[in-house]
Amino acid sequence: MSTKKKKLNISVLKRVFAFTKPYKKKFYLSIFLSIFLALIAPLRPLLIQLTINHGINDKAFGNFINSAGGFIIEITIIQIALLLIETTCRFFFTFTTASLGQSVVKDLRISTYNKIVHLNLSQFDKTPIGTLTTRTINDIESVNDIFSDGLIPIIADMLSIISILSYMFWANWQLTLVCLIPFPFLIIATYYFKESVNKSFIKVRNAVAALNAFVQEHITGMGIVQAFAAEEREQEKFKIINKDHRDAHIKSIFAYSVFFPLVELVSAVSIGLLVWWGGMQAGFSADKAANVGGVITSFILCLNLLFRPLRVIADKFNVLQMGVIASERVFAILDNEDVAERNGTLAPTNMIGNLSFEKVWFAYIEERYVLKNINFEIQAGETLAIVGHTGSGKTSIISLINRLYHVQKGAIKIDGKNIEDYDLDYLRSKIGIVLQDVFLFSGSIIDNVTLRNSVIKREEIIAAAKLIGLHDFIEKLPSGYDYNVMERGATLSLGQRQLLSFVRALLYNPAILILDEATSSVDSESEALIQHAIDKLIAGRTSIIIAHRLSTIRKANKILVLDAGEVKEMGTHAELMAKKGYYYQLHKMQFEKQEEVI
Repeated sequence: MSTKKKKLNISVLKRVFAFTKPYKKKFYLSIFLSIFLALIAPLRPLLIQLTINHGINDKAFGNFINSAGGFIIEITIIQIALLLIETTCRFFFTFTTASLGQSVVKDLRISTYNKIVHLNLSQFDKTPIGTLTTRTINDIESVNDIFSDGLIPIIADMLSIISILSYMFWANWQLTLVCLIPFPFLIIATYYFKESVNKSFIKVRNAVAALNAFVQEHITGMGIVQAFAAEEREQEKFKIINKDHRDAHIKSIFAYSVFFPLVELVSAVSIGLLVWWGGMQAGFSADKAANVGGVITSFILCLNLLFRPLRVIADKFNVLQMGVIASERVFAILDNEDVAERNGTLAPTNMIGNLSFEKVWFAYIEERYVLKNINFEIQAGETLAIVGHTGSGKTSIISLINRLYHVQKGAIKIDGKNIEDYDLDYLRSKIGIVLQDVFLFSGSIIDNVTLRNSVIKREEIIAAAKLIGLHDFIEKLPSGYDYNVMERGATLSLGQRQLLSFVRALLYNPAILILDEATSSVDSESEALIQHAIDKLIAGRTSIIIAHRLSTIRKANKILVLDAGEVKEMGTHAELMAKKGYYYQLHKMQFEKQEEVI
């Protein structure tokens, strides 16, 4: 992403604050407290001025109180009470704005995650997982800064500056003008500081996204990195990305290192001019000399109160802008219209399982079709086997059946109805899938086979595991069915993960069963066990089997032969062997290789 400066997007800011609607009380309280704190900000300097001018040299208040000492005690009590009130209000202001921000972040993160899980699968083909992770975690956390260190604190600081300046002009406008002489230099320095930090912040954000994407991808694929001894090469790539991240931070640190001492210098010059002008005024007039001590002391306090928000206001503007930029990225996800369509409402009591493809064309990218004019039909209870070389379109077909992707031309029908007409959750609940690459989540075996569906009882899980022949293995694990398989099932073998995916499919009792290379990761003994379970599982169900091992699909009612996204042949094993076409050649090649190995 470009590091070019962007103007503050007011429309995005409005959209962020729309998330505060459920928390109006917190929002209005924070605004009220910011105004109240601004109004009472000049009171302490005023009280100090009164103490010095009238408490120590008690003339004007002589008739009102008995002694200067009594006045000092009373005004000290007032100051202590004011300090307690201000401290309490500042606590509630800080807590309320931060709490408001975290409440918005919670709702925004839920909305974003909900949108991500409903995106079409094609979006995950285009977008690195690490980038989506950054959007959901880091960028949304930056939205909190809009509230805790952004707009509302900026408003509070601006009101405080206006309030202090108003008091100073009221107390002595000439002295105020003298104190403000160095301020143009501060304004110029603040502008350049803001621009410099803003550019570095954008670079830091981009570097964070790159780091997240790189680390997530390489930790996931660490087995490949180590298997090919690529640790050093990948480390060099990581060093480059990490260096960009460091350099961006150093640039911002440099800007801070220059700006804050400059603010202190301007503050010191202002105080010096204040003392000089006050001393000049006292020398010219005896009446002014009596009150100059109080005015100078109160103005010193005012300048401290004035410079305190000025030190951080430029930084807060940058935080606000970065929060808005992060919000734009998050809203880009929320505005993504490439979501799984849920217009279908059809949800019959029973799905029979008749399946047909009618002139189906499909492409992942524009019109680069990977499936071309696919036509076939299988009746309920039949088994269709799909074979073909790698890249022929086998997996694409099963991805279309449960609407992970959408066809560009033609129609897919189940029981005579277009799958687009079915309620999406209902459709997917009736289709069981066992994939070649089994994904297990960190958690117990029960959580993984039920996907945290509380409707499925433990007894049903045990019965399904026994049917697959996995019950005895599970029982030998340290915690049995509560055993934590760790992330991606790291503590289980490929074959064991495959068997668990069979249990998962069995539990959902699907009308249509899809097996995508389901026996590719298991040994011969496990394959025989699974084949026995498959025979029971597919009985009475519409089944689609994709397998490289042609010996596993001989019993299929129909065999569909694909090549380059086109149907080349379809028939039974005997019919296709008799044709001596594509299937015959595939069969011959496979068994010739097996004989060579033997």
